[in-house]
Amino acid sequence: MPNIFGFLNEVKEELKKVTWPTREQTVRYTILVVIVAVAVGLFLGGLDYILTAVTALLLK
Repeated sequence: MPNIFGFLNEVKEELKKVTWPTREQTVRYTILVVIVAVAVGLFLGGLDYILTAVTALLLK
């Protein structure tokens, strides 16, 4: 058991060294991730729609 407590103490010390983002940075990055995810989703959805339509035309 001493190894577990030693490990947890080391984790605690390392977390004190972390530079945490500010609230403003967190909000900005979250909005950016949502926008990029929506853009990629729309792009892939549009590409899928186009390729499905082209495939349907070729198979007729």
